[in-house]
Amino acid sequence: MSEETVPLTAGAGQPKGLLQQMEELMAALNADLSALDADLQGAGGSVRGVGEEGAG
Repeated sequence: MSEETVPLTAGAGQPKGLLQQMEELMAALNADLSALDADLQGAGGSVRGVGEEGAG
């Protein structure tokens, strides 16, 4: 994944609010996670979590 900096100004030099920055970061994170999920689903096979080994 590439790291991107979020500019603190929007449009005509007005500062973005913290909520807007967080919403943009969450949207980017969701897009990255969706892409990762699609990659894992396309890879086939089952991916086992750490807590699933030897259960029972």
